[in-house]
Amino acid sequence: MNSENPSSLQHVSLLRRFGAIFYDFFLLLTVLFVASFLVVIPFDIKPESPFFFLYQVYIFLVAFIFFAWFWTHNGQTLGMRTWKIKLIPENGEIVSWKSCLIRFVVAIISWAIFGVGFLWSLWDKNHRTWHDIASKTKLVRIEY
Repeated sequence: MNSENPSSLQHVSLLRRFGAIFYDFFLLLTVLFVASFLVVIPFDIKPESPFFFLYQVYIFLVAFIFFAWFWTHNGQTLGMRTWKIKLIPENGEIVSWKSCLIRFVVAIISWAIFGVGFLWSLWDKNHRTWHDIASKTKLVRIEY
């Protein structure tokens, strides 16, 4: 990434965001499949199982760690890297785990209400989504 002021970097279009999300969806699906395989079969987890709630928490944590690890290490998931997108905090420092958790939870809420939180970027003057605003982060385009 160049050393320009973060506020001067080019915003990321909604279409580019969705491209990265689509790519990461398949990677995450694979990770969740393996994570599920490791606990569902040995512990015979089923929806009526008393441990099903713990399984759901486990899957949520695996998904969160998948994204947060990439975001805190280089600001990019593999999908973001492919689409030349980087997550940066508004203060220009390193993305924190707290910011990642806020971003992750608010993004889920954004999807849950028919993507309204993502569509918000079409009207926001800085092209931010709800999870960008809540986590005080933003996506920028980069060149390698």
